[in-house]
Amino acid sequence: MATTTTLTVPHLGGTKVGYRLSSPFFPCLSTTVLINSMCTTVSLYDSQFSSDRLDGTTNLLAIEPLGHGSTSCPSEHFTYWDSAIIAIQLLDALKIDKVFGIGTSQGGWIVVRMALLAPDRILGLLPLGTSMDSESPDSRTKGAWDPLTQLEPFYEKWSSPVTTPEFVVDEIWRGMVASLGFDSGEGVPEETLKFWDETLKEVYKGDEGRKKVRMALICLLERDGLLLRLGDIKCPVYWLQGPQDPVFGLKLAQEQIKLFTGSVEARLTIVEGASHYLNATKPEAVEDALLEMIGRYWLE
Repeated sequence: MATTTTLTVPHLGGTKVGYRLSSPFFPCLSTTVLINSMCTTVSLYDSQFSSDRLDGTTNLLAIEPLGHGSTSCPSEHFTYWDSAIIAIQLLDALKIDKVFGIGTSQGGWIVVRMALLAPDRILGLLPLGTSMDSESPDSRTKGAWDPLTQLEPFYEKWSSPVTTPEFVVDEIWRGMVASLGFDSGEGVPEETLKFWDETLKEVYKGDEGRKKVRMALICLLERDGLLLRLGDIKCPVYWLQGPQDPVFGLKLAQEQIKLFTGSVEARLTIVEGASHYLNATKPEAVEDALLEMIGRYWLE
């Protein structure tokens, strides 16, 4: 479900940010920010919060970006850059200085934006099942999906000139979020489908919910690419990708990891059997990479 813990930051006239923070919080440990994928919530990272290996090794701070979970702002319009800014402002509010960043799918390009905006505060990046390009024609020639063709009907349906108090996000959309993200080849467990079906119905309901999911979709379809900016990233990058990722494939990750030319270390790990939501189906691989990065780059 969406988190019930929120904190208001200044950006966009006062944004209420939904987040989940490890408890207890240990100031002597590193902190890892986790940004969730399209139309999910902090619950995407339940495996990480319940991990015995991470408990007592790093604090975890999962943040719901704009258009997701409990995060909301006065402005109907926002971009992925805005989500990166509110995440940084949440760090300020929580008095957390330097962090590692994990981002699944859209979360991957949000944490990279955080590193571009606040390079002195991001110690390392772990993009999972993602791409650094826009939804470009070039990406589609290299195995990525075509979201405009597949998702434009939802945009049209959710663009209403009148209020929609009875709105509940479409059943097809709810099923697609789970099937695209959690299926690693053996189908999605029924309890997973049910959990996310209920979560999406709760988050995206009424007129506010319609506007929220519509703008989240616009952000996805119209996001700007980061390819020309990746060389400015200085921190280490450990990218994890499934070889049969149904959204972005593998070739994009293989090409784009080479664009982190300014990074102290940039590598791609291919995780066999991973779903698009790689952290959920292969949490051990994510833990391995994160613990290795913390061991090498944690400053305190």
